[in-house]
Amino acid sequence: MTLHIYQAQLLHYLTEDDVAKRSETVSNTAATQSETATVDKTSIDKNSVDKSAALMPVIAGVNVYPEYIADGALVVDDTTGLMVDYGRSETILAEYASNINSDDKHSGEPVEIHDYQDKLIMPGFIDTHVHYPQIDMIAAYGEQLLDWLNNYTFVTEANFANPEVAHDTAQFFLKQLLANGTTSALVFSTSHPESAEAFFTESQRLNTRMITGNVLMDQNAPAHLCVAAEQSIKDAQDLIDKWHGRGRQHFAITPRFAITSTPKQLKMAGELYASFDNVYLQTHLAENRDEVALVRKLYPHHKGYLDVYEDMGLLGRYSTLAHGIYLETSEYERLRATGTQIAHCPTSNLFLGSGLFDLPKTLSYTGVSIATDVGAGTSLSMLETLNEAYKVQQLQNNQLSAHQGLYQITLGNAQSLLLDDKIGSFMPNKEADFVVLDMAATPLLERRMAQTKTLEERLFVLMMLGVDRVVNETVVAGLSRYRRGSS
Repeated sequence: MTLHIYQAQLLHYLTEDDVAKRSETVSNTAATQSETATVDKTSIDKNSVDKSAALMPVIAGVNVYPEYIADGALVVDDTTGLMVDYGRSETILAEYASNINSDDKHSGEPVEIHDYQDKLIMPGFIDTHVHYPQIDMIAAYGEQLLDWLNNYTFVTEANFANPEVAHDTAQFFLKQLLANGTTSALVFSTSHPESAEAFFTESQRLNTRMITGNVLMDQNAPAHLCVAAEQSIKDAQDLIDKWHGRGRQHFAITPRFAITSTPKQLKMAGELYASFDNVYLQTHLAENRDEVALVRKLYPHHKGYLDVYEDMGLLGRYSTLAHGIYLETSEYERLRATGTQIAHCPTSNLFLGSGLFDLPKTLSYTGVSIATDVGAGTSLSMLETLNEAYKVQQLQNNQLSAHQGLYQITLGNAQSLLLDDKIGSFMPNKEADFVVLDMAATPLLERRMAQTKTLEERLFVLMMLGVDRVVNETVVAGLSRYRRGSS
């Protein structure tokens, strides 16, 4: 076992409870040290947490604040894969100094120093809606949602009946996620159980925390992609038995959307969902006006799109519905009452011409995460996704600050997925998933950063100009899984 100390600028987001716990831990540690150390220790919390930053919380009533440490250090255990400690570099180094470069078995755990003092470290990014099989059809021209599905998506997904295609694509896709700093995701596979099996296998090999499931479709799609209700639910149950809770893998019951599932399949999906306490459910909701109209035609006896899902038992705190652009007030209220989450996919909504998502309004009712939705989305980079999310809000006279956006793609998305006890911040004993960002990765970014005067301005420039080249290194469960420039 080796402790790794990453010296860098540190930025993450904490709930009010986290701040209180951190303050208590710091005070207790300081009480056992000298008076000088006490001053150093207690200054960490007071000077680094910005309680003046107004963030819209993903969980109603839970206050969230940014914590930024300009001369920080993060301590990671490479055996457990957990965060051990973080704080000012001077304090952390003093606390662990006796072990640095030591092979003496009696001096405690050996420590390795990683000097990233010119870099910014954040928790690993989390993507809450993305289709791994669609990576090969990203940037497909000219259609809106329903025609795009028929002309591109279903054609591509047919290939995943071949396990070799599924494994090769899953491997490539996961490497691309890591190259973009994304360490966890809620992922669509295809209707072939082999596609979910392949994704779980490759994710387990990398020890990434991922969620996926076989897609449920039994109507209004090509026959070779449709799976009868009973068989599709059996496939899902088999995958749950094998993979859910195995290491860092989770299962999501995955009806594509109301159009491609019969009432029988949706009802059976709801019954399966109700039989578990912590299995996820993911699908699409109210992305496109034509889609909403077709759902009304297919389900004329329901009050609306969301009512179909509620009637089938698909709503709940472990449910994430992608898009949610065209909703009535009563539907927002049902989202709030059931705890159902919405995943906002800005690059996809713009690329397919679907519409503009109102982030502040939706957050006032329920939790909202931010997602790439590749392949309708145009980038796996969560930073580029925030770039477009900002513009979507601007078009509606809303604002999206850098702190709000960066909170959303880290702790906020973890909260939405009920994984914030495991990932999303640097709190000790959370899993050590984090990304090292180079704020001068491109000549333009370096030149623009030189003109900034405040942290908020630097973060906004990062959010607007950051691309995959910004990601210098991605660490998963304490182990480096991607480093820019290496094979």
